[in-house]
Amino acid sequence: MMGRTVGARVAVLLALTISAALPASAQISFKGKTVRLVVGTPPGGGYDTYGRLVARHLGEHLPGQPTVIVVNMAGASGMNAVTWLYTQAPRDGTVIATFNKSMPFYQALGQLGARFKAEDLTWIGSMSQDPDVVSVWHATGVRTIDDAKTRPLVMGANSGGTMTLYPALLNATVGTRFKIVTGYPGSAAVYLAIEKGEVDGAGSSPWTSWKVNRPGWVRDRLIRPLVQVGFKRDGDIADVPLLLDLAGNEEQRGMFHFVSAPASIERPFAGPPGMAPELVEVYRRAFNEVVKSPRLREEITRLNLDLDPQPGEAVAKIVNDIVTTTPAIVSKVKAITDEGR
Repeated sequence: MMGRTVGARVAVLLALTISAALPASAQISFKGKTVRLVVGTPPGGGYDTYGRLVARHLGEHLPGQPTVIVVNMAGASGMNAVTWLYTQAPRDGTVIATFNKSMPFYQALGQLGARFKAEDLTWIGSMSQDPDVVSVWHATGVRTIDDAKTRPLVMGANSGGTMTLYPALLNATVGTRFKIVTGYPGSAAVYLAIEKGEVDGAGSSPWTSWKVNRPGWVRDRLIRPLVQVGFKRDGDIADVPLLLDLAGNEEQRGMFHFVSAPASIERPFAGPPGMAPELVEVYRRAFNEVVKSPRLREEITRLNLDLDPQPGEAVAKIVNDIVTTTPAIVSKVKAITDEGR
């Protein structure tokens, strides 16, 4: 009897010792829980596509294999979702989000509605470094950015953001003649407006979004990209210049670098601020496993999506670089943005 008692105590002590030796992240489990993945755009666009893609695979790589559901929370170019994530979302790992990669950029500009500190969010990773493009419909006859200097073009945009900024910046620096029409709820609505002939083009859209949402337009060259905004050219449109290539002086180079930086964290995923370090470790590890998954990569290929991921630590550094851009550059870009609205 005494031997059994001593044995039981030893077993308990051994279990406690092993548990204490394990990292805290190894003791986390989402078994029986539901994780909400909030998408900061309406259904049907590129962010929604990537959000649902990750949702289909993420649960397999989180401990306990929870159910992952997608919840769309559109509005204000994604700022509604990020503000909710920053101020109200639970910090227990049951909520993460994907949203417009320009959130740290909007914060740096002091844009109305940016009631968050992007550097304090829990950055999990990003899926792509695909550039944004300023594009026009083939029937306009415009083929290059130089052509866009010769005639007015009506560009569809949402209530703000890069759809407004890019055409306004090009007008102010290289002499294009874009007329910006705002008020569309998202990229899908702008695509429809182009199809109906309401506008001549889109002020901003990741090149991947065109390939996914209007593959026929890309295949038949019905949509014509004029400039790429980012640090990397897309191989499909290697002849289209980067915005950085258009800089005429050092001030413009600084402005264009600031504007182009968010594209390097395209399709980002983040949690609310203040998540426990062990939860951050779990999510970053799961994200890194997701983007390496053969099943996800097969789906990426089938959907014709771009995959050029960045880990959470790299995304966090880029975000910090964006929000600490020199005031002189920020002020110049902000003045152009305000004028373009």
